[in-house]
Amino acid sequence: MSSTEPPEARIVAAVPPASSVRVGAGEKLRAASVPGLTMTVRCRPPSASGLPPALFVHGLGGSSQNWSALMELLADRVEGEALDLPGFGDSPPPDDGNYSITGHARAVIRYLDAQDRGPVHLVGNSMGGSIATRVAAVRPDLVRTLTLVSPALPELRPQRTAVPTGLLAVPGVTRLFTRMTKDWDAERRTREVMLLTFGDPSLVGREDFAYAVEEFERRLALPYFWDALSRSARGVVDSYALGGQHSLWRQAERVLAPTLLVYGGRDQLVSVRMAQRANATFRDSRLLTLLDAGHVAMMEYPEAVARGMRELLDGVEERDDRDSRKARGAVPASGADGSGAARG
Repeated sequence: MSSTEPPEARIVAAVPPASSVRVGAGEKLRAASVPGLTMTVRCRPPSASGLPPALFVHGLGGSSQNWSALMELLADRVEGEALDLPGFGDSPPPDDGNYSITGHARAVIRYLDAQDRGPVHLVGNSMGGSIATRVAAVRPDLVRTLTLVSPALPELRPQRTAVPTGLLAVPGVTRLFTRMTKDWDAERRTREVMLLTFGDPSLVGREDFAYAVEEFERRLALPYFWDALSRSARGVVDSYALGGQHSLWRQAERVLAPTLLVYGGRDQLVSVRMAQRANATFRDSRLLTLLDAGHVAMMEYPEAVARGMRELLDGVEERDDRDSRKARGAVPASGADGSGAARG
């Protein structure tokens, strides 16, 4: 896989975080290292042994904490892990300074190869959806199913509300933005992010908001925070311009894994109008549209997303069982093969 990172990319030294990251009840954090990368992994022990592995990949500016609610709801179905991508959450920057979609996808692949965890039920949100799509396309052996929540796939006419986020990719804009917002405290920055990403920010509880502010304060103290954010945004924008076999839409066509697509009707960053195109592009897909959700449906409506994933997993298990019985001669060859995708 080739990198889309510009040649002037610079490497920012990693330093220990000023304060510890939040760990929810029942969760554990551990560090996973491969050559050139160290990533924090958020784990939730499954409620039963022998459950299949799942890996959750956050979006731009997010972290593994974005998946806590969903992982808890699925603890009886999968053995869940969520990554802090390099430079985000509690993970230091990558040694090579590569924040492209390809670079992040390579990090996920290297982690799965090192842990020998594949094939996994792979889940991604926003930028993490782009990353997961690329992983599923180039390494189908690592992905059992694919769930994409508001995936950042190229749009010819992005929503007006998504333009400021895209501008973070422009050299110099981050410095200008930080000067313009130098008087904003972490509480205001958190509120602005929630206004952009949540369908109805007023539904965020006081305690959860306080935790989000605390996490924003922690990240702002990291010297590489803005660098990781701006150059990952540049990586997303660069991926939109890639053509040929590296195009994200072309790679979406190559995905073999059964896929669940989740879109929010109030998403200001990824237009819900892209849902039908995505549903027609992925070979074996089903679509879940949540009219009141914004960009992070797994945080706003985790029960609804969990139900969608359960249905996806049920369908895959039924198909596997049917194929197994057919292979043993228990089912006539002319029987239903379950190849039709459920589409909503």
